[in-house]
Amino acid sequence: MIQDIHRLDAEVRLRPAAPADAESLAVSLTRSRAYMQPWEPVRPDSFYAEQGQRERLAGMFADRDAGRGMSWVLADEADRAIGGFNLNSIVLGPFRSGTLGYWVDVEYTGRGLATTAVQRICEVARDGLRLHRVEAGTMVDNVASQRVLAKCGFEQYGTAPRYLHINGEWRDHFLFQRILHDGPPTG
Repeated sequence: MIQDIHRLDAEVRLRPAAPADAESLAVSLTRSRAYMQPWEPVRPDSFYAEQGQRERLAGMFADRDAGRGMSWVLADEADRAIGGFNLNSIVLGPFRSGTLGYWVDVEYTGRGLATTAVQRICEVARDGLRLHRVEAGTMVDNVASQRVLAKCGFEQYGTAPRYLHINGEWRDHFLFQRILHDGPPTG
């Protein structure tokens, strides 16, 4: 279930991130760097290199192994990573929640891929991890990401002033959540 691969359209699928994705993630992130700059933290050039992505993936896999996170990539027909989706800060017990983050390569935006991937990840969070809720934050002017979340059943529940340091400044964010089920905590 958690290792399932989901076809999102004729060319793109969602699959778990793998160590071999470092090179294609570096290429995709470099290609999308200017496009994503308004929504991203300032990152060193090394982040956009293959080694930087290897180190980033190693951290993601450590979080996965500790039960704190899960990571997927969008993969094109040649199995190159063209986007990333993470369910981080997973907390079980009576809270049973995780935080969603995602990005899509500039050459693949506007195709509904993020919406379909977020839906699939919410299914995994509900059915596989038995999470009660998934939360996400967007900068107040990131209307495209807000549309993705709304289409996927997320509701805005608050505003966080100066929430994250993005593109060189502390930025206000809208906070969203999707309640996945109201059953008791299990698992």
